Amino acid sequence: MKYPLLPVAAALLFSTGLMVHAAKPGANPKQIEEYTRLQIFLDNANFGPGKIDGHDGVFLRKALRLYQEAQGQAIAAPEKPKAPPETAGMDLSSVDPVFIEYTVTKEDFDTVGTLPSGPAAQAKVKRLPYGSLVEAIAEKFHSDIDFIKALNPGQTVHLQAGSKVRVPNVKPFELSSVKGIEAGSEAKSLIANELAEATAEQGAQPPASPSDAAPAPGQLSIHIGIKESYLEVRVGEKLAAAFPVTVGSHQTVSPIGKWKVQAVAKLPNFRYDPEMLKHGERSSNYHMLPPGPNNPVGIMWIALNKKGIGIHGTNDPDSIGRSASHGCIRLANWDVVKLAELVKPGVPVTIE
Repeated sequence: MKYPLLPVAAALLFSTGLMVHAAKPGANPKQIEEYTRLQIFLDNANFGPGKIDGHDGVFLRKALRLYQEAQGQAIAAPEKPKAPPETAGMDLSSVDPVFIEYTVTKEDFDTVGTLPSGPAAQAKVKRLPYGSLVEAIAEKFHSDIDFIKALNPGQTVHLQAGSKVRVPNVKPFELSSVKGIEAGSEAKSLIANELAEATAEQGAQPPASPSDAAPAPGQLSIHIGIKESYLEVRVGEKLAAAFPVTVGSHQTVSPIGKWKVQAVAKLPNFRYDPEMLKHGERSSNYHMLPPGPNNPVGIMWIALNKKGIGIHGTNDPDSIGRSASHGCIRLANWDVVKLAELVKPGVPVTIE
């Protein structure tokens, strides 16, 4: 959900000297700062709270509950949106300062370009970049675009290399580092939704149907809760990380069962085939979309041993947890990169 910004006259001054517009009715500067601090803390710990926006919300509460579970802490009633989050035992002072000044780099500028509208036009270009520098900066710092605009009133329209902006002090997502990620195994095919077939042709022999084998003690595994819209990473029985996700719709449901990671593609192409997306049948009416952060599957595809199904990034972080995919599991680009650094072929994946 995007909250409308209040007028400039309602701008609030943080104790840090940071001018920001309240992005939600009833919010105050201290609350915004403290919720941002908690979001950064959880994000840095690999318990994704969704987009950083300085506010309480369902994702923040779920991430907090899962983090507390992982730490063996007593968990307060999870669904109390009107009560302050219970953070006893958490060293939130480790997030200091909450906001930092960031200088836009030439590398940031180079990730931006013209973004055509529609699959037919997009298939004719070499990449699908960010459409604006504020979009690039928002994704780099895991943030809601409106929040970045609110932190920098009147400054984000004319950003350029060398511009200074206020951003949350979270570990940044570096698009330029994606190619160097050690993901355990990379497929030769870079067409995301054809990856399972391509790796099978290259000699991989994953099971063609769900596996009933339980993870071995100490083995890393992935568990995806359809109702919770969260992906959990476990080592044995211990919860190690968790990220909010979007799952399939009623029409194109995510495949319930036990699967395995088959391969990983970085900066993949994507075969945009409406017939395949809607009905699972390939047609001759398709467009091959080039790589980039605005590719529909984002900057990473983790193929499962299920035709056309993967865990992947997105060109629309607003959609995480709030709209239905075409059967796949969708994460924000900054979260799918973290996941890809953990997994390798053979990791069990349970969707339930």
